[in-house]
Amino acid sequence: MISDFASLSAAELYRILKLRCDVFVVEQHCPYPELDGRDAEPGTLHMWLDAPDGSVAAYLRVLREPGGEARIGRVVTAPASRGRGLAGQLLGAALEHIGPARVAVLDAQTVATGLYQRFGFVVDGPAYDDDGIEHVPMVRPVA
Repeated sequence: MISDFASLSAAELYRILKLRCDVFVVEQHCPYPELDGRDAEPGTLHMWLDAPDGSVAAYLRVLREPGGEARIGRVVTAPASRGRGLAGQLLGAALEHIGPARVAVLDAQTVATGLYQRFGFVVDGPAYDDDGIEHVPMVRPVA
């Protein structure tokens, strides 16, 4: 599924935010403002896959940065859906939407850099701590 913010139903938004909070805030013990105001920005796209039980199995969002590049973020897979390649499916769909002529950036948990490297991303700066989890900035240059 893919949607801009205005087209999300209340139920879809609730299911997306529940997954993000369950994983990023509860599972990863990161008490931070998950609702950062960027979900509703013009041009933001929400992409997700539903689980058979109606919950969200995997999700990511694509933001439009001020310099024109696309920022992929909030990449998350529900614990019960991990190991099935769902994040890769969403990432591939997001990059197809972004297109090869647009730079894409993201901040990856270092344990997940291999996933992003398979899609042409390269580390673009030093590692840093974000709420106790090591991250690195990554970029996928134009083709």
